[in-house]
Amino acid sequence: MKVLAVGGGAREHAIVEALARSGAQVYACLKNRNPGISRTAKGMLLVDENDVPKVVDFAKASGVELAVVGPEAPLEVGLADGLNSAGVPTASPTKAAARIETSKSFMRDLMSKHKVRGAIRFVVIDTMAELDDALGNLGNDIVVKPTGLTGGKGVKVFGEHMKSRKDIEDYCGEILGKEIGGSARVVLEERLVGEEFTIQAFCDGRTVVPMPAVQDHKRAYEGDRGPNTGGMGSYSQKDGLLPFLRRTEYEDAVRITEDVVRALRKEGAEYHGTMYGQFMLTREGPKVIEFNARFGDPEAMNVLSLLKSDFSMICGKMALGGISMKDAEFAPKASVCKYVVPEGYGTKSLAGEEIKVDEQAITREGAILYYANVNEKDGKVFTTTSRSVGVVGLAESIDEAERIAEKGINHVSGRIHVRHDIAKNHMLDAKVMRMQKIRGDLK
Repeated sequence: MKVLAVGGGAREHAIVEALARSGAQVYACLKNRNPGISRTAKGMLLVDENDVPKVVDFAKASGVELAVVGPEAPLEVGLADGLNSAGVPTASPTKAAARIETSKSFMRDLMSKHKVRGAIRFVVIDTMAELDDALGNLGNDIVVKPTGLTGGKGVKVFGEHMKSRKDIEDYCGEILGKEIGGSARVVLEERLVGEEFTIQAFCDGRTVVPMPAVQDHKRAYEGDRGPNTGGMGSYSQKDGLLPFLRRTEYEDAVRITEDVVRALRKEGAEYHGTMYGQFMLTREGPKVIEFNARFGDPEAMNVLSLLKSDFSMICGKMALGGISMKDAEFAPKASVCKYVVPEGYGTKSLAGEEIKVDEQAITREGAILYYANVNEKDGKVFTTTSRSVGVVGLAESIDEAERIAEKGINHVSGRIHVRHDIAKNHMLDAKVMRMQKIRGDLK
């Protein structure tokens, strides 16, 4: 089968490798020359991924029979709609269904209208004049988000990024004044206390097939400090849970995802593709932070590295229907992904710098390498403003998988930054104890 993959990051490199393992001939559209994708792809077009006509023309000229869109921005401009209309079934949602991510206000309104479990208190404002009433309703202990796409970097939390009411007012004014994320609306939400986790699922419009739970780390620096980023690394556990996550809590989050898919269908926006649910595990159980209309990044690298089933078959069933639980089998192993990023990532990335990646040495360490948003030129790899390389370790335990990932990272050099504390035992122990206190298990 000829399959088109859109996007040039590590998430998309993982998608391409999973497709290739299933025997697909992969064709790729991406804006940067990702060396991992270019090596695997049978055909490739360097193009603005949001240019729907050019991507569709390439798909038709290549004779692809199926498509998968990695990033969210092309979904917002209707790339899946364009591909479907051109006769290319697409394992990614339409523009209408992708609003679950591209409009945070749509997502909150959908959950409220259909009484989806895990909903939280929120207010959407369009002008600064509405802010006083909103804060009177919610209080100052809130999270502030632009309603549109921000690449995971637009969220500010009271007590962490905002210390006073004036800070809240200033950030809301910034969003409304500059149209951060392309939409001059602000979503104010109650601040949740607990541990974040992700459950991704394959969806064919009706059936939801969940993947292992993963925990991502957004903060740039060790100890969960510093600015929010697109994600510095992530881990999963052998049994599909997480050290602090119970089976019943995992199942509750899956049911919430099923409710959202059902709600979208009732709204006439049937959801086909991978859905990513970001949850906060609270004392009352899982609450919804957000839904994304694609694989997570870095979480895609965890789950796709573990996937044993035929990924092209799964994508075909997501696009056309008929998926079932037996279609997706994952290796019973733990996974740890750590990102190598340019110096300054999260504030001002050092772009255009050469990094050296010893691929053979990484493989010898037992780690898996995924190239991210880098550019290959004359056999050399150069940084962009985004993340550079993802390194994944798989093993029987999180501890051993973490050691493998760390050994792999040692073979990447240059002006780079890594969060080494991700999935370390002391961090995991602290998370378990924190949830025990929140649940009331510890006095």
